[in-house]
This record gives sequence, structure tokens and C-alpha cells, in this order.
Amino acid sequence: MPADILSVSRLPDAVLFKRGKVRDVYDMKDSLLVISTDRISCFDVVLPTCIPDKGEVLTRLSMFWFEFTRGIIPNHFITASVKDYPACLLKYEKILQGRSMLAKKARPIPIECVVRGYLSGSGWKEYKISQSVCGIKLDPGLKESDKLKGPIFTPSTKEDSGHDMNVAMDFVERSIGKDTASELKEISIDIYNKASSYAESKGIIIADTKFEFGIYDGKIILIDEALTPDSSRFWPKDEYVPAGPQPSFDKQFVRDYLESIDWQKIPPGPELPKKIVLKTREKYIQAFEMLTGKTW
Repeated sequence: MPADILSVSRLPDAVLFKRGKVRDVYDMKDSLLVISTDRISCFDVVLPTCIPDKGEVLTRLSMFWFEFTRGIIPNHFITASVKDYPACLLKYEKILQGRSMLAKKARPIPIECVVRGYLSGSGWKEYKISQSVCGIKLDPGLKESDKLKGPIFTPSTKEDSGHDMNVAMDFVERSIGKDTASELKEISIDIYNKASSYAESKGIIIADTKFEFGIYDGKIILIDEALTPDSSRFWPKDEYVPAGPQPSFDKQFVRDYLESIDWQKIPPGPELPKKIVLKTREKYIQAFEMLTGKTW
């Protein structure tokens, strides 16, 4: 049975630092408390309907990948054990358990680091117009969902509101410096290669994914979330057929529903039907179980 739904957290004993599209972040002085709610965002609009258990899936899957990739890059994760949280938070254990973590206070780098191994989503839309993605020229004649010769780094801006915009590498270099841009590209592709190889062994294709990084003690670390159904396109390997859209384990299922109705992709978002909510929950949990080998 679905757990209790958390749409918005309210912790009077903690200082709210930021309420994002999905996560509520509190300033705990020496660290940040990151709570993954059950909100879902599509086309950069937070929908009024929540997906039960979603926040816990995102937290537990991110923890799995943080451990898996720590040999490539350190990350912001400190602990997800509520008993080790500051004493003022213990009374909120029921809210926090399973869907929260304490994280290091890093200075976010304002770039979304997107890696694509397959041609889909906004990359496919851009390719149809220019035969390129973020300034990277691709082979002619590619079809939707085709596997690329190798993963490509296709960054975007990180906007607090509105749509993130795909940008070329020279924009990133001008924004954060050539050396940092080059390092982010190399790290992002290294993580993607290791994670996608593992995921394929578990029956999941990671078509594309996005990472966020920050500066902590003068070094780049991985922050936010990692390789979740919210930040990635997960496709079932045994059903992959190029030249069209793919079935998925991620929120593409919700996007497809929203594309089928008369909504202009501006706030407010529409309510989701119960069958869409339950099917999305099922897909998120299925991805978690396949990738981690754990039963929900």
C-alpha cells in the first residue's frame, strides 16, 4: 500500500532555505536537511497531484548511486539516519524517515550537466531542426531514440523558475571558466558510462540523465540527486526499439499523458487521474527494485 503522501514539509524548528520543485531544503547551520516530497514537476510546472512514495524512491535511489559513484567524485551525502540528525528534528521522524538526508553545504554551480547516450526529448527536437544538440553536430539520418556513437555532454542553464535552456559548451566556459567546464564534462560522462553499463546489466537503459555539482572545500562534489526517474530517462532494455518513443520507468509516462490533453504547459498544472498516479508510482518503484536489487 502507498505510504502517507507528503506534498509540503513544515518544520517550525528549522529554517527553510529553499522550496524547490520537488525538494524542501532547510538550513541546519553546519549542514542542509534535504527532504524529497511527493511533488512531481513536468515541463517545469509543479503539478497539484502528488505521487505516493515518490520522495522515498528518489532519496533511496540517490543514496545508492552516491555510494556507487563515490570512486569517481565525492558527493554531498552525510547521513539519512534520523537519529543522527540535530536534536530539534527528532520530533519529525515520521515525516523525515526514508525521504530525507543531511547534506554538506556546497556552493551550487549554476549549470545542469546533462549527458545523452540516446537521442530523445529536447535533444531529439533540436536535432530535427539543426542535426545538432547544444552545438554538437551529429550524423545525418538519425531517428528518435537512436543510440549515439558515444555519450555527449549537452548542458543547460539552471533556472529557478521557467524552462532550463540547452546551451553550447562555450556558454558554459564563459559562465564558469574553461577548466571547471572541462572538468564537469569529464566527470559527468564518466559517471554516465559507469552507471549506464551497470543499469543495462539490470535491464534498464539510461537514455539520458542530468547531474548537479557544487563547490565544497574548494573541490567539485556531486549534489542534489543522482540517476533517479526524475532526473533521467530510464527505458526497459528488453523493449527497446529505435525510431520512435520508448516505454519508460520515469516521468515520461506523466509527460505523455499531459501531451494528450488540452494544457498549454503553463501554471497551474492539471490534476492527474488516479490511474496515471498509480502507474507512475509503480514504474518508479520498479526502477528502484531493478537497479538496487531490493524489494520495496
